[in-house]
Amino acid sequence: MQDALPSCPLVVGIDVGGTKTHLRAVAGDRTVADHVRTSGGWRPHHPGAAAGWLAALVREALPAGTRPAALAIGGHACETPRQCAAIRTALRDLLDVPVTVVGDAELLVPAAGLTKGVGLVAGTGSVAVGRRADGLAVQVGGWGAVLGDEGGAAGLVREAARAVWAAHDRGEAPDALAAGLVAAFDVAEVPALGAALESAADVSAEWGRHAPVVFAAAEAGSLLARDVIAAGGRSLAALVVRLAERGLAVDDVVVAGSTVLTQPRLYDAFATALAEALPGARPRPLQVPPVEGALALARAFL
Repeated sequence: MQDALPSCPLVVGIDVGGTKTHLRAVAGDRTVADHVRTSGGWRPHHPGAAAGWLAALVREALPAGTRPAALAIGGHACETPRQCAAIRTALRDLLDVPVTVVGDAELLVPAAGLTKGVGLVAGTGSVAVGRRADGLAVQVGGWGAVLGDEGGAAGLVREAARAVWAAHDRGEAPDALAAGLVAAFDVAEVPALGAALESAADVSAEWGRHAPVVFAAAEAGSLLARDVIAAGGRSLAALVVRLAERGLAVDDVVVAGSTVLTQPRLYDAFATALAEALPGARPRPLQVPPVEGALALARAFL
């Protein structure tokens, strides 16, 4: 027997991450849909394609005959207000419902039940975002695995490869980090790592999935791996410092992301560096899925 259609307004939140996408739809206190899929096909720099991808996801996830009263999306690599606005306009034209689109890190503060603060994500990539007193969003980091994403999974693997290659050039014997990367990328020796990294079709995803090797090597005693992780933690703290230097409130730093929240060594390095640089900033690991932040933004329409 088909469930009755919801009588309360249906609000939909979507968290489009670098690896997976989470859609949650609620009507009052009732969860109508809770849908997780890969983020394959997400093209945030092409507003029409991004809007079409999101519209198809909404139609796929919601029960037949239901229609959102409001929709909010936090999108990975949605890096500027102009870019987010273009996706919002295209999606509103497709679905004809109130829509807001922000970068995925902007979901963290409302997900934590706060009205101001910094959202810091370190998953596959890394980014931090806050809002100025006039409401304008300011994002730092998030430059992708080739140029940035320090402290994210892909950035850690890139820096680990640089570290073992430098050690090789110094004539040092391969340690646990070098052995782990050679095995993970299925190459014969350290000098072959460069070609293996360059041949990745999806750099962020393919590099990032090998990040556990870095943490395993650190546990096995690799000083190189420990230095890479410590530097990653400092880089994450530096994102918050950049926002503070631009005049944003950084008292509360809501932290999310599969890499930083599942790897205590990285989180501790970040928290230590943040305390040294900004003693008044409080890191707050997010306790709920970031999609809850998208639902909070969608409810604001009502």
